Amino acid sequence: MASIADSPPSSSSSNYAFDARGKVIVVTGGTRGIGLGVARAFAERHSAKRVYVASRSARDGWRSSDGVVVELAVDLSTVEGAETCAREIERCGDDRVHVLVHNSGTSWGSALETHDDQGWKKTYALNVVGVFHLTRALLPALARASSARDPSRVIIIGSTAGITPQSYPTFSYDASKAAVHHLARKLADEFATRRKLHVTVNVIAPGYVPTKMSKGLEKYDGGSSEDIVRERVPLGRAGTPEDVAGAVAFLASDAASWITGVVLPVDGGFLAKL
Repeated sequence: MASIADSPPSSSSSNYAFDARGKVIVVTGGTRGIGLGVARAFAERHSAKRVYVASRSARDGWRSSDGVVVELAVDLSTVEGAETCAREIERCGDDRVHVLVHNSGTSWGSALETHDDQGWKKTYALNVVGVFHLTRALLPALARASSARDPSRVIIIGSTAGITPQSYPTFSYDASKAAVHHLARKLADEFATRRKLHVTVNVIAPGYVPTKMSKGLEKYDGGSSEDIVRERVPLGRAGTPEDVAGAVAFLASDAASWITGVVLPVDGGFLAKL
């Protein structure tokens, strides 16, 4: 399994400049793909005090040699997993969380006739309900870390599929991403308007970023990653985890302290394509 420590350094320098010294970050699904890129950026480029990587595939209790990265093995599709994650972070000595990045996600692809309840339950449990449960479990820690000038941040990795449906038979996945985009707006209003908390909630909607999950899309087109880029990405290249990590860093920075309830596409121009 990949980790921040044993992954090669990124050659990208596109990450948004942002100083996270003294801050505690939680990244779900941070052991591979986009989540790994986000976690590495916080740990290596932005000098966070601590980066918790939470997912089922994490090595429970593993710490990097400098103590910055801590892995927590939890099933975030359950309320018990969310509550365990919050308890473990506090047990490790961090009662404040400055940035929570919801990256864990799952997909499901099946024809209309065979797209059964299992696909709906699996995608919604992790992609939507899991986001709600972990945000709620960590809200006290987020509130303790926040201030009017530097609110705590909840950043959800959504998808362009939550804005415009894909041409693939990913019915439950597309619907789950639209739902979590809407949940973000609901939470943004709940925290700011109703509870008067300095906690922002925003979404990043990536387009085509080659990962283990997106690899499955190639079987529907019968083409390669290059074919998908040529047909669907006006800027002419696939996205990278570093592209998404840069957008995450922006939303976590002082420059975004007055932004909440937005969905930011990071898609190479896909949604702007006429």
